[in-house]
Amino acid sequence: MTSANDVIPPCASCRDGAPLSFAFTMAFQPIVHLRSRSVYAYEALVRGADNTGAADILDRINESNRYMFDQSCRVKAVELAAKLAVPCFVSINFLPNAVYQAATCIRATLQAARRFGFPIDQLIFEVTEKEELVDKEHLKSIIREYQRQGFKTAIDDFGAGYSNLNLLAEFQPDLIKLDMALVHRIDKDPVRQAIVQGALGVCRALDIDVIAEGVETLAEMDLLADMGIELFQGFLFAQPAFERLPVVTWPEGT
Repeated sequence: MTSANDVIPPCASCRDGAPLSFAFTMAFQPIVHLRSRSVYAYEALVRGADNTGAADILDRINESNRYMFDQSCRVKAVELAAKLAVPCFVSINFLPNAVYQAATCIRATLQAARRFGFPIDQLIFEVTEKEELVDKEHLKSIIREYQRQGFKTAIDDFGAGYSNLNLLAEFQPDLIKLDMALVHRIDKDPVRQAIVQGALGVCRALDIDVIAEGVETLAEMDLLADMGIELFQGFLFAQPAFERLPVVTWPEGT
């Protein structure tokens, strides 16, 4: 893995890009390992500086500021994770269309890790299926480069976007996060159950860990756990906390 102590010169876009015209920060939500009752990771979620939701910030992203926003998100997430002394993984969302060259665009993140003293082997880079993908080959090259450097990679909102299972034929991330639409009321929906069972079978064969996202009820959790899922994220365990790490609520009997 590339060391955060390496001296890495910034690329021109990082060095010369115009600053963002708006402020933002992060909230953190845990991803828990149910069987061991431990926190596997915290996802860094964009928030306005006054704790407004992500939508207000994301609506301001366009072609002129996409790159700078993506880089700034990474740095802000690392800065806060170091300040909060996060003891596990931190999952950082990135925009594939904002990454010009994976090996180059990771530099600001590594520099931030060195500056703030956060271990780079605790970083997960997470891409959402919902972002319109301009170039699948480009995304494949990003994932492979991050994995080559030793980082974990994840696909968010799996099952909701452009690719579904076909994406796994092109490249294999370390983790996928089942889309909330598949998880919601899954205990009452045999069709969703069948779809998730199929996805789990593929992921087991490919050695990909699965996170159930958006879990809100005990019934959802119990059914997904019976299917073999061990990693969970959702309001059942904790809501996102503004610039801090929330306390996890462990359901009775777990």
